[in-house]
This record gives sequence, C-alpha cells and structure tokens, in this order.
Amino acid sequence: MTNPIHFSKYQSTGNDFILIDNRQNQLHFSRTEIARLCHRKFGIGADGLILLHAHPQFDFEMKNYNADGGECSMCGNGGRALIQFALDLGLKKSHFIFQAIDGVHEARIVGSQIELKMQNVTQITETSVGPALNTGSPHLVIEVKHLVNHEVVKEGRALRNSPIFMPGGINVNFYEQNGGNIFLRTYERGVEDETLSCGTGAIATAIITAKARGLVLNENIEIPIHCQGGDLKIRFKPVSSQEFDDIWLIGPSVKTFEGVI
Repeated sequence: MTNPIHFSKYQSTGNDFILIDNRQNQLHFSRTEIARLCHRKFGIGADGLILLHAHPQFDFEMKNYNADGGECSMCGNGGRALIQFALDLGLKKSHFIFQAIDGVHEARIVGSQIELKMQNVTQITETSVGPALNTGSPHLVIEVKHLVNHEVVKEGRALRNSPIFMPGGINVNFYEQNGGNIFLRTYERGVEDETLSCGTGAIATAIITAKARGLVLNENIEIPIHCQGGDLKIRFKPVSSQEFDDIWLIGPSVKTFEGVI
C-alpha cells in the first residue's frame, strides 16, 4: 500500500468491519496488508475487511476477509454492514441483491433494521461436543451455564482447532437460556478471538434452540438473540428436523467513523 486509501468503519452489534469502495477494482491487497489494516494496534482495527465490488448482474459483489487476512466464508453481520455502506454511498434502495462467496443474497431495509436473507441450512451434524451446522460459515453450538463467566476464548480456541473439525476448523458458540431469553458468545476462526456478535453464529444458535424446544414444520419462527454487542433477531422456517429455509438475519448496522490510511 503506497497511496492513501479512503475507508469507512462500521459495526453490526459490535462486530466491526473496515469497508472500502472498490467498484473501480483499483485496490488489491495481500493477506499481510489486510491483517495489518485489521490489527488493533498497528492498523485501523477490525474483525474483518470488506470490499464492495461492482457486479454486472446484481447491485454489487461482497468480498470479505478475516482479521488474519484470509478470505472468509459468509459473514452475516458483515453483509448487513455492507448494505448500510451501500446506502451511505448513495445506492438509495429498500431492496438489494448482491453476490457473496456462498452465492446470491437479498437484503431489505425495514426502518432502522437491515434484514439479510441467508442460505438454507441442509444438515445438522451431531458431534461428540455438540451439534454443528453450516449457516454460511461452519458453527458448533454448546449450551452452558453462567455464560458471563465462561472461558470463551480458552475453550473456543481449543475446540476451533480440535481434530474433529479439521482441516478448516469451526466457529464456536456458547449460549445460555434464561426463560425465553438467549445470551450468546462466539469464538470466531480467522479473528482467533471472541467477537461481540456473530450473525451466522446467532443463526446456528437460534436453529439449535428452536429444534430443542420442538419444531412446527413449515411455519415461520422468529427468535431474539442477545449478544454482548447488541440484539439480533433470526427468522426462519423449518422444513424438517435437518432442513431450514427462508432464513433472515435482522439487526442494525452503524457507521462509526471514516478516514484515510
């Protein structure tokens, strides 16, 4: 990186991202450069970097990278941040369609909330440590007690690197239920730390808790999830005990600052 780069910083319930308009395809970053931009001491600081690219068929294309510089699987909170970024760039629409690493997504603006449609879930795998499923990114879901004091980073890192989930590893979600309330904390691969919120993790947790409570097939379910960075809603329709369609991740995304680096 030799020339100044204009960037914006957004957070989606505490999950924070560097957003850059690259519709002219003028910027090309190495893994090392991305990791440095995301570094909280030597760069801007973020859980990830997202580039907005032009697309010939859709509103735009999402290119997203983890804080370690590697291209990551689908990030729901990042997708919502990108929608708010597009609005702030002047793409004034109430409905978007865009390309991401896992396929085509649509998003809607409903008041202050951004509703992002995610890919269907097609399988839940029971492992020796808990259920695992892919909600755009792979997630392990574990119920615990006293989550506020749980060693999320220590235990999450060990499970993320467990031979069970190699070679790619897995994101690890710990949740606690209190009545109908669900509190969630997530250790994210690629960030290699706990994040204040994880959209795909919230979806995975909502599906697992709904399954445990008993499913009514082909009826829409909406489950609120409380994360350390804020509140999300997950809406979906169970087709079977293994398949879930029409999945929406709902929550706010806010621009925090912009600058030049």
